[in-house]
Amino acid sequence: MPAITVDDIMVLPRLARPDVTTTQRPVKQITGSHRQREGAGFEVTRPFPSVDLRAADPFILLDQMGPVAYEPYEAKGAPWHPHRGFETVTYLIDGTMVHHDSHGGGGVIGEGDTQWMTAGSGLLHDELPDEKLVVSGGSFHGIQLWVNLPRAKKFATPQYQDLRASELTLVSSHDGGALVRVIAGDLAGFEGPGSTQTPIIYAHASISPGARLETPWPTDYTAMAYVLSGSGTVGTEQRPLSAGQLAIFGNGDAITVSADERQDTTTGDMEVLLLGGIPLREPVIQYGPFVMNTKEEIIQAMEDFQAGRMGTIPAQHRVGRRLGE
Repeated sequence: MPAITVDDIMVLPRLARPDVTTTQRPVKQITGSHRQREGAGFEVTRPFPSVDLRAADPFILLDQMGPVAYEPYEAKGAPWHPHRGFETVTYLIDGTMVHHDSHGGGGVIGEGDTQWMTAGSGLLHDELPDEKLVVSGGSFHGIQLWVNLPRAKKFATPQYQDLRASELTLVSSHDGGALVRVIAGDLAGFEGPGSTQTPIIYAHASISPGARLETPWPTDYTAMAYVLSGSGTVGTEQRPLSAGQLAIFGNGDAITVSADERQDTTTGDMEVLLLGGIPLREPVIQYGPFVMNTKEEIIQAMEDFQAGRMGTIPAQHRVGRRLGE
């Protein structure tokens, strides 16, 4: 899990430790994940949506792709498909991925990079492993997060952000026991480079064995912690949490995640995603790649896609890329 790291964490700015007047958020719920196949047949680990957690407002979906070591010609991606009404955020920890879309966005992302696509009114895109990974095989690990758009922005003009690993805001916990990469939002005064349509916080923390990450958290935001690898506890009540599990915090203005003394991970640390945002509290109707507010809007999205009103596959990508392959 290379992502982006630093040689000396002590040179980084530090998150303020919540003081004694701070209200620690209790752990409201812990859920597991389920596995399923997506795209052309690659496997994902999905904590939500699920039977246990149908709503994670303002988020729609979280998929962990890998970690996996592909054999030659085994790597698969997601060929051309449509989206409308939300944003896809793909954060790559290991490997390389190539993205194209019908609105002119796209590029290559590698370790620690993020591609942020605002589908808005609708477009077509694909997400594929790069040719070298397909031919030679290799390691791959990534995260895709779907962020809902508010009703007023469902039909916004599609946009694309290419966030390099070097652009992420790197901070440490107050005692230097955890490295935090802020991808988007304002975490205790440290802002990530991602420009968000919906106010959120999105960060990746590496917590050293036996260390504790304590950080202030906005009171009007939801708060969740998802374990990519390793094990530890969450909350001051120290609820156990391990790889593939998601903790949902209750009300308060600070969160705590602690790593166990022993970590059987490739990095030697507990790897955790910190997520939260201002709930939209609007109706959500999802049908595959469309996330809208009403059934009528879903029907319209399907009709617009079928009529080609969400764009067309660029000519240079049409050969051997039939939609749905």
